[in-house]
Amino acid sequence: MRGRVLKIEMKDYGNYLGRGRGCFYVRDKNRKTTEYQFFSQQFSECILRDGNYVSVDALRDLALWNIDTYIMTRHDRIVGFLMNPEDGSHVKTRLCQYEAYKDKSKAIEIMKTILKAKIEGQNKVLEKYNLKPLDCSIIERQIDGVYAENLETARRKLMQIESKYSQYYFSKIFSLFPEKIRPERRITHKAYDGMNNVFNFAYHILKMRIHKALLKAKLEPYLGFLHSMKFGNASLVFDMMELYRYLIDDFLLERRMKFHKKDFVLKTDTTIKLKQYNKRIVLHDYATNGLTEDLFMFFERMVNVKRVCHGNKQSIDTLISEESKELARYLRNEISEWQPKIVF
Repeated sequence: MRGRVLKIEMKDYGNYLGRGRGCFYVRDKNRKTTEYQFFSQQFSECILRDGNYVSVDALRDLALWNIDTYIMTRHDRIVGFLMNPEDGSHVKTRLCQYEAYKDKSKAIEIMKTILKAKIEGQNKVLEKYNLKPLDCSIIERQIDGVYAENLETARRKLMQIESKYSQYYFSKIFSLFPEKIRPERRITHKAYDGMNNVFNFAYHILKMRIHKALLKAKLEPYLGFLHSMKFGNASLVFDMMELYRYLIDDFLLERRMKFHKKDFVLKTDTTIKLKQYNKRIVLHDYATNGLTEDLFMFFERMVNVKRVCHGNKQSIDTLISEESKELARYLRNEISEWQPKIVF
């Protein structure tokens, strides 16, 4: 039985990742070396941070072995990942994706499927914490009742339904957080309060993992259905995120008592020019490091969802990867329907 190394994580400043004979190795600034043998251990991911060093040989093998490799800032924000050129090799999948987008009925069906799955996932969270759940039967009738002459009109009507029920959902789950850090409402872009920025940070980690999974499934991340196409907007990534945001919400609810007012600090965001928007409350670096470590462990958490090929359990990371491939199969007409799997 082969051992399993979930990840190679370069935590400390000055760490060096190299490639030896039949192994990766990590050498710290004190010259202490840890080896990871190719044939006795399996790798799921590699995390590189500011202040780390890596050899080209190691980068080559990370790409060749298709090991998920994330490049992060010292504040634990993912800014990129390593890609294998073969990630874009399956042209047929992308062509089918374009054709599905042009097929109004199929595109709207995919929009509705994503939105129904999102509402179902949110309801599972509400039920888990003994909060009043949504009436899914009424919501599904509202979603099914959306008809339109074009995708933009259908998208607008569906997003209006999503917005209405998401406001209720967040008002309920936010009530569970300690009063001193509890948000008044959900704010995404340019949020000022600390907990909204914690949610935004956790969603960012989810976003990068989904982007990587879509590339592995040979899909076009910038051609989505529920979210509109705009320059620089990875709309299919945002579509798939809707299927898993509730898992991030549950993760943050589970550790809500670990957040304390003293863990937050007021910072100036130099990327925002308008002074009235560039101040925001964020987690201290030490708290962000702990949150990031817990998040990466969260994606390795096993859930009771059958795998496509074999096994009654799989990690959340594998679930995201398999769901992306199932969507690709549906777009290629290899399966007759696509029904995203809900955890819980």
